Amino acid sequence: MSFYIDAAYESLNKYNEELCGDKIEIIRNKDSVVIVLADGLGSGVKANILATMTSKIIGTFMINGLNIDEAVETIADTLPVCKDRGIAYSTFSILQIFYSGEGYLVEYDNPAVFALKRGKTAQFDQETRVIGGKIIKESRFTVKPNDLFIMVSDGVVHAGIGQTLNLGWQWEHVDEYIRKTNKTDMSAKGLAKLLISACDNLYAHKPGDDTTVAAIKIKKPVTLNIMVGPPKDRDEDDVFIHDFINLEGKKVICGGTTAQVASRVLKREIVTSFDYFNPEIPPTAKIEGIDLTTEGVLTLGKALEQIRIYSSSDSTMKDLLGLNEKDGASMLSKILLEESTSINFFVGRAANPAHQTPEAAISLSAKLKLVEKIASYLRELGKQVTIQYH
Repeated sequence: MSFYIDAAYESLNKYNEELCGDKIEIIRNKDSVVIVLADGLGSGVKANILATMTSKIIGTFMINGLNIDEAVETIADTLPVCKDRGIAYSTFSILQIFYSGEGYLVEYDNPAVFALKRGKTAQFDQETRVIGGKIIKESRFTVKPNDLFIMVSDGVVHAGIGQTLNLGWQWEHVDEYIRKTNKTDMSAKGLAKLLISACDNLYAHKPGDDTTVAAIKIKKPVTLNIMVGPPKDRDEDDVFIHDFINLEGKKVICGGTTAQVASRVLKREIVTSFDYFNPEIPPTAKIEGIDLTTEGVLTLGKALEQIRIYSSSDSTMKDLLGLNEKDGASMLSKILLEESTSINFFVGRAANPAHQTPEAAISLSAKLKLVEKIASYLRELGKQVTIQYH
């Protein structure tokens, strides 16, 4: 794979509405990633249903290689036009990024997509066509690592209108904000969260419209190899460790016993830190050639908790910034969530002698479940994850 597409979104419901009238679909297959933002007419339940159906239909058509004409015509045949206003049921934006480096953008009545190349606003040649009575704008282009795309509903460019800003935030001001706040190492999730928080502040926490931001970052693939526990058969220790250390990509070891085995096989010293940045999380250690060495089950458990919160729509900027803390769980979460695009778990099934007393509540099966749950969240975020058991 030439590229990794990091895609995430955040939404605000219109004040006093339980459902959002905007809908995002992010669909991945072996060739591309399709991101659809649909903005349903009005707000509340009706808008939510219209936007959901629009995004589902378009996303299904695009990811299966069908063209935009068929998708729009199907929407026109499926969903009604508002009788009172005689206008479209839902506006939409579609961004398809192929792993080959091709990009395809379709826009219908949503604010123009923000695109940054080398940190500067990029403009693409557009072709305007009429499909099913609708004026559709299409763009084709190539992408490179560090390119950024931001798709928004009109709630973003209207943020603050009649409240903190007379004319709303406006496209040019949003573009300037994105250019100033975007950092190369910032995740799509972090950027979407930052932008939606700015909108919420402009609305004085009472959004006058459904507001949605989808951030898409093009990244170079980065592989992480993470060893959790030594192999069940001790005779495999040498091969297991040497195979692991020779892998391409970043390397993490989780578990004190695992670290000791690696130290013995590699004849490299373990340098243990005595800094407790968080009293609930054991300190980390250093082994030459290993990017991060942590304690096992306790650290994995805390990391799982952080990853679950990060993945939730209820996460805050404080939660995301917490990944920059220096404790083992935060460092592990950050390397999994923001510094790696594909993760390979190598899980040893050796029983830990330290956990064999009747008082010990932690078991081998608990460790395996922790890894599986972490892997599940990472896959939901679009990461490529494998688990090998030894």
